[in-house]
Amino acid sequence: MKTTIDLSGALFVMAKKLARERQTSLRALVEEGLRRVLSEATSQVKPAFKLEDARVHGEEMLLPNARDWQQLEEDHVLSRNLQSTP
Repeated sequence: MKTTIDLSGALFVMAKKLARERQTSLRALVEEGLRRVLSEATSQVKPAFKLEDARVHGEEMLLPNARDWQQLEEDHVLSRNLQSTP
């Protein structure tokens, strides 16, 4: 596939010189550089986060009673209201 890339003059001169020293083409040198960068990027990908099993004694997780949550919220709201009154 053909494409056009813009390089700074200094980078182009250095790349052409290195390609000549290695007896290769600028194209091969650019491809090698891209392969290295892409390989490095994929090797640094962190594995997906995995949540540890937090069950107690291998039992199923116990779901709280909805009424308990409602009572906790009411107690919390009440305590905030009491704290805000002078």
